[in-house]
Amino acid sequence: MSKLNDILSPFTAWKHLINQPVTIKDPVNRIATDRYRGFHKNDLQACIGCGTCEAICQNAAIDLVPVEGIETKNGDSGLRPRIDYGRCCWCALCVDICTTNSLTLSNEYIWVDNDPEVFRFVPGAENKPWDGREKGWHKPDSGYELYDPERVSMGELHPHERDHSFIEIVQGYSREQAQLEADRCVSCGICVATCSAHMGIPAYITAVRNNDLEEGLRILYETNPLPEICGRICTHKCEEVCSVGHHGDPLSIRWLKRYIADQIPGSEYKRILEQGEITPNGKKVAIIGAGPSGLSAAYYLALMGYHCMVFEKFPEPGGMMRYGIPEYRLPYDQLDKDIDYIRSLGVEIRCNTTVGKEITLEQLQEQFDAVYTGTGLHDGRSTRIPGTDHAEVYQAADLLRDITLGKEVPVAEQIVVIGGGNVAMDITRSMARLQKQKYGMVDVTATSLESEEEMPADREEVVEAREEGARVIPGWGPVEIEIRDGKITGLHVVKCTSVFDENRRFNPTFDESVKEFFPAVMVIESIGQGMDLSYIPARLREEMKMDRRGRIEVNRWFQTSLPWLFAGGDIIQGPDVIHGIANGHTAAEGIDRYLTGNHKKNM
Repeated sequence: MSKLNDILSPFTAWKHLINQPVTIKDPVNRIATDRYRGFHKNDLQACIGCGTCEAICQNAAIDLVPVEGIETKNGDSGLRPRIDYGRCCWCALCVDICTTNSLTLSNEYIWVDNDPEVFRFVPGAENKPWDGREKGWHKPDSGYELYDPERVSMGELHPHERDHSFIEIVQGYSREQAQLEADRCVSCGICVATCSAHMGIPAYITAVRNNDLEEGLRILYETNPLPEICGRICTHKCEEVCSVGHHGDPLSIRWLKRYIADQIPGSEYKRILEQGEITPNGKKVAIIGAGPSGLSAAYYLALMGYHCMVFEKFPEPGGMMRYGIPEYRLPYDQLDKDIDYIRSLGVEIRCNTTVGKEITLEQLQEQFDAVYTGTGLHDGRSTRIPGTDHAEVYQAADLLRDITLGKEVPVAEQIVVIGGGNVAMDITRSMARLQKQKYGMVDVTATSLESEEEMPADREEVVEAREEGARVIPGWGPVEIEIRDGKITGLHVVKCTSVFDENRRFNPTFDESVKEFFPAVMVIESIGQGMDLSYIPARLREEMKMDRRGRIEVNRWFQTSLPWLFAGGDIIQGPDVIHGIANGHTAAEGIDRYLTGNHKKNM
């Protein structure tokens, strides 16, 4: 019977031949329904030109184009969608995928013109009668979503499990969690421009989604030879501009990078990355400092056939990554995993060797074809308020280094930390752990000039410090360390009303009528780090160009005014691990141009 119906069903349509068709003589006054999918609108200021609308359009009806008055900046491509109504089918997928909710459809459906070109237009940039109308198709507030607005949370140790030890807190994604998080990515690429190393973020996230982690590792190493490290401690500025974060949680880009590197044993790196035999070119490059910048430069130079020798003053390589970041944030075996692969390419690292002592910079110039320095910021800075010359006032950088070196660190029962950055939180949390081990309790107070919203520390660091029992009290300026009978009794502070002036320059102001006192018998300063360039002799310093802040001037290839000397990392653009990695990569290309003579072609 069903087959007979299938045969006869087309003929049943013949009955409509005698029906009178419905004809609307004047459609102009017919109002569309409230959620009709008509012509497009776009809030140009809310739009970031991420291109998700262009990517999802199956009819190629959307192109991103420049618009007058819209500038390119972090998190904004400077482009805006142009709609071609010769191709558009009004499916509204572009609206449903829009991460900023800036793109909508009006309920207007009538637009008459003799020029077909006008039907290719940029919504929001050209005034249209429907621009001010609220009715039409908007992204649903609830119900279905083309991507999940909420981040997949990562497991971590409970505060009472971690507040007394230095074992790693964050446990990493499982395969299921990583793939769910990767599914949230809309592959817009806004993050790539913000990343200092311009990593192929959408590409390696796609590799996670496809469970092709070997391909993911290859993508990581194109621009970043320290994925285990960056997967844990990168400042992840890319996440701050993530388009899905405009109306939801930004993608966990850093954790997905870590997931790829964590799943692959270091012994498999050679096979996967397929470096093969590297042909030596007979040239040697000296690198001062085994921090992220120096290691990055060594990696890329080694791939080009240079013999790289890294000179490191500490017992182990890693720089501030090892001697400034606690192991509960960056386990040193994971740090070594990245470094060991770089060593496997023929890079030689000489530890316990201080340039300026065991070997001079002039000797490096004589023995090597080029020199790259990335010595970082290891010297602490003082507030210089009364009392800072007391023996119980310490620098955070010194204490963090001593903890890593296994030296005995002074631990008082009551401590105040001055500073609001990541280093301040690191020493606050480290001292809290040591207090818990020694006294079974925590009494550490961290205070900063900045307000809670302005504190430069990562938000999770502040939250976790409080979870572990430390007090974080922002918005106060240190005035004096009180000393009685030769002993510290606490820190006097006044209320900080603003940290920056109207031009965002550091210029703190205070209300000295509002005062506070934080009791303590030990004070730790953590207001920033300085550089030590004492290894550069006076004769060479006189020949080098320095800026008014005392930093070495470099060109786009991180080449100093001494052609054989290149410099990068924190001493040029710090402090930031990913900046250092990017600097080292660019400097390696610059050194290659210098030593092969290619730089002369573009002069």
